[in-house]
Formats: sequence, structure tokens, C-alpha cells
Amino acid sequence: MPNNVDGRDEEFEEGPSKSELKRRMTALQELGVALTQLSDKELAQIPIEDPRLAEAIAETRHINSNSARRRHLQFIGKLMRDIDPEPMQRALNSLFNKHQAETDQFHALEVMRDDLLSRGDAAVQDVLVQWPEADRQQLRQLIRQHQRETGAGKPPAASRKLFKYLRELQESQGGA
Repeated sequence: MPNNVDGRDEEFEEGPSKSELKRRMTALQELGVALTQLSDKELAQIPIEDPRLAEAIAETRHINSNSARRRHLQFIGKLMRDIDPEPMQRALNSLFNKHQAETDQFHALEVMRDDLLSRGDAAVQDVLVQWPEADRQQLRQLIRQHQRETGAGKPPAASRKLFKYLRELQESQGGA
């Protein structure tokens, strides 16, 4: 016989399902795995309040056996059940987004360099629009040097110098 008016048992309505609990535990363990893969400098930026968790993360680097590592990662997941993972997740996302932005800037510079090398002097104006302080003569010299190196079958030293110069321009403008 039902325990309440609408015909459902109250004992079945309390708490998340077993599947939901397992998803939460898996997410915590995955967060723990991500924390173990960070460098010391990156890990210092993550707010880990539990000293046992910080110690367990540090210990993971010394474990070589796959089965022992798997068990240790499960232990880290268990330790994370007792803390609020949200600040750590936010810090990890922020760190990831910072890395992603740096990678995107790097790729944009590579594309610009390749465009300069393929289009030549016609692309110099694009660089000058983005960075008015850029030295037109230096850009043209690096492009010509690259063309000579390519024709002679030499290593792409001018291409590297051009990329370095573009990076300096970007950093002088504050990473824009």
C-alpha cells in the first residue's frame, strides 16, 4: 500500500539514482586524472585544500605500474568525494583556456608567416595594418632571404626569423 497520497513510495524518491552516483564518481576520478597530469607550476595554480589529496596527486608521479596507478587514481577519486570539486574544476578550465588561447595565437602567427612567404610583398601591407610599428624593410628582407634559401635548398632560417619577428610584434602589443 502506498505511503503517501499520490501513490508513490517516499523511500524511492530520495537521493540520486545509482547511475547518477556512478557518473559523479567517474567525473571526480577524471578530474583527479587531469590534476595528476599537470606540471608542478600548473598544479600550484589549482586550489587544493585537502592535504591528503595534494599528497596523493604528488605520489601518482612515482607510480610506474599500470594497475597500481589505476588503483591510486581510484583512491584520488575517493578522496575527492569529500571536497567541493567546483573550485578545482574552474581553475583547471581557466588553465586549459589559457593554453588554448596561446595555441590559437601561435597558429595565427604561423598562418600569417606562411601568407607572407607565399604572397610576398603583397602580404606585407596586411602585417602593417595589424602592427603599424612593424618595419616594412625588415619584413621584405626576410621574405627575399626566404626565397633565396628555398631556391638554394637551404634550411628555412629566414622563415624562423620572420616568425620570431612576428611574435615580437605581437608581444609588444600585449599579445593581441
